[in-house]
Amino acid sequence: MTNQGRRERERAARQRLIVTAARELAEAEGWEAVTTRRLAERVEYSQPVLYSHFKGMGAIMAAVAVEGFAELAGELAAARSAAARSAASGDARDALINVAAAYVEFAERRPALYDAMFARAVDLPFASAETPGPLREAFGALAKAVEPFAGADDLDLVTESLWAALHGLVTLTRGGRMPREVQDRRLAVLLKRFAD
Repeated sequence: MTNQGRRERERAARQRLIVTAARELAEAEGWEAVTTRRLAERVEYSQPVLYSHFKGMGAIMAAVAVEGFAELAGELAAARSAAARSAASGDARDALINVAAAYVEFAERRPALYDAMFARAVDLPFASAETPGPLREAFGALAKAVEPFAGADDLDLVTESLWAALHGLVTLTRGGRMPREVQDRRLAVLLKRFAD
């Protein structure tokens, strides 16, 4: 049992190393630079070893995306909690503002990770029973901030609408379609329309 436990820990450590290397390479050079050959060189394992852990680049990118959703969920939850601690009444509007700002900041700070999560083709089920936990947690963190403003509307639909608007702001700004210098004002306008 001890040898099997050790082998499982070593396997998990190799997977972790591969995912970390993919993230680092993507952040430094973009996803186009992330190949199994380059990852194998970086982690000092052969390509067959990579394939023994992941079916291919799509599976590696999906693992990166799941990791990113876990991080995003944590950051959104922390932003909502910070608003609750700073306002004696736990103002719902402040929580929504903090969560939306945290989403935008996450995307700006980690562009390659954000791309793996939302822009690249990955084989991850969204909005289904098979959706991985970290994806549900990130959506849930956003939904908790949206809930006070959903009224009689379907909470999931209202949350998806805000998510789509935030994603649009991020994507259009990153693509140079909208000026970055007014991003905060643009976000304030969106949230004023959403939360009033």
